[in-house]
Amino acid sequence: MQFPRHCLAVAALAVASSHISPSHASGPVAATDLDEVVVTASRTALTQDQTLAAVSVIDRERIERLRPPSLPALLRGLPGISLANNGGPGKSTSLYLRGTESDHVLVLVDGVKVGSATSGGAALQDIPVELVERVEIVRGPFSSLYGSEALGGVVQIFTRRPRGAFAPYLGVGAGSERTRSLSAGVAGRAGEGWYSLGAAHAETDGIDAYRGDPSRATPEPYLDRDRDGYRNSSATLQGGYRFGDHWDAEARLFRAQAHNEYDGSQNNEADNVQQVVAARLRYTADGPLTLVLNAGRSADLSDAYMDGVYSSTFDTRREVASLQADIGIGGGLLSAGVDWQGDEVDSTTVYTVDRRHNRALFAQWQQEIGDHALQASLRRDDNSQFGGRTTGSALWGWDFADALRLTASYGTAFKAPTFNELYFTGYGNPDLRPETSDSIELGLRGEHGRGGWAINAFQTEIDDLIAYDSRLVDDTHPYGQPNNIDRARIRGLELVGHATLAGWLLQANASWLDPRNDSHGASEGHVLPRRARRTARLEADRELGRFSIGATVNAAGTRFDDLANRKRMAGYATVDLRVGYALAPQWQLRLGTDNVFDRDYETAKFYRQPGRSWLLSLRYSGG
Repeated sequence: MQFPRHCLAVAALAVASSHISPSHASGPVAATDLDEVVVTASRTALTQDQTLAAVSVIDRERIERLRPPSLPALLRGLPGISLANNGGPGKSTSLYLRGTESDHVLVLVDGVKVGSATSGGAALQDIPVELVERVEIVRGPFSSLYGSEALGGVVQIFTRRPRGAFAPYLGVGAGSERTRSLSAGVAGRAGEGWYSLGAAHAETDGIDAYRGDPSRATPEPYLDRDRDGYRNSSATLQGGYRFGDHWDAEARLFRAQAHNEYDGSQNNEADNVQQVVAARLRYTADGPLTLVLNAGRSADLSDAYMDGVYSSTFDTRREVASLQADIGIGGGLLSAGVDWQGDEVDSTTVYTVDRRHNRALFAQWQQEIGDHALQASLRRDDNSQFGGRTTGSALWGWDFADALRLTASYGTAFKAPTFNELYFTGYGNPDLRPETSDSIELGLRGEHGRGGWAINAFQTEIDDLIAYDSRLVDDTHPYGQPNNIDRARIRGLELVGHATLAGWLLQANASWLDPRNDSHGASEGHVLPRRARRTARLEADRELGRFSIGATVNAAGTRFDDLANRKRMAGYATVDLRVGYALAPQWQLRLGTDNVFDRDYETAKFYRQPGRSWLLSLRYSGG
């Protein structure tokens, strides 16, 4: 189908309907309320209108309003984001940000880097949205602050925080495909301390996710006509305390255990664990100095089975630590520090090297001079596998009128090869170099009481992309090896807006993307796989006394599933509806219906997406 142009028009109209007003920045703030600041874009606390990067923030209020069934459903269609999902809830989900590769996005949970060091991806589908307080999405190259993987941007997920002295919550739900869910938690503050405890469980019978490949000349070996279910049990525990005027500390634990059924592979079941343990110690001096020590450990654990019989293990454990100093100097802010990361792989597959470490030094300067704002950063990474890599970025903002801010930026970034690409027996290539990029961006935005808007144009050029190279076939590697042989050139335009009109709360965005293979060869000029060149999303919500109503429209254009652009996936548009009723001030009954018109579409070739589905939920929010 053709991309539904009317959806782009609706999104653009909603953006244009918000007027412009001043958004003058007044310098870095020492704020701690995550509802008011963004920390991912600069590793320091800034109000959202102060940030010079392109940022999207989803707070708990918006999550409560949308009530998405999963974290990928919450992120779907946001500016710059394309998702590829292998068949519904709990299935493998890849996130492409601004047309870069799925492993070019750094994912943090409460400040700790998560994901698999073997495959390079983060299991977003296993992080329950019920335990999420806030998501910050920073688009653009940020290796100069975070190192490897922040080539396309950074997604940081914050788990639930206290919203009062004592705030319990409870949720139960039931829906189509025998979906059922339960969540509960409590958070609060007492004196100089705070705490948060939450748990969630969800399970579904799922759908028959894998269609199979009808073009095969022989019978499909991994086609199993059954429902592919999923269940997830998760918990989070965290707390903090302020020791006098200068010291405060926090500790966090998050764990999610999932069981997933799937088809299309030599295995059809997996038990997965995502875990994060983190601690932070902060010292704030009487003068303009803050020191922050962070330490954490994440785990991505996976056991695979075939019809209940154990098959393989791929476990990644990652340790991270950082020391950062923020020093106010002459009206500006200097941030400098050191990062350390160690990765370890434990698998039934033998890796010639199963651990590596990375050390880094970084520095950043933020300054405001009249109507101008500057942010410049430089970082040097020293990796035990490939040696050193230096990245840098510069961002500039100008409030040239009371209602307008112009921004411009340039940045370099890199992505380190994964353990599979480097060391997988019979396939890995230990001579791989990191993938590198150069990006430029120009933006314009404005805010006022009724709404705001932003438009961003960008270009990213990526060198030394890692791809399969048949020329490297030899006796040891009969199937070839990965090699640094590809290039890509990505251009894009994003239009984002929000407004309150006639009682309606509107959120809208539209993106135009041109992600091209720039390598010499058969795929030169082809569109990079699984990236939709046009996407749009519109949310509309309204309160009517005790009732609330809302709708979300998601639209995406044609995309391909292969480098040769032979496996085409048609464009689509879906509509989600929601209605709620306040039984009492603290009790909410909600009914959500997704894909109301039962559209048949794919985001990964041969894998179905759920048709029309519904979820009825009852929520209690105290405090």
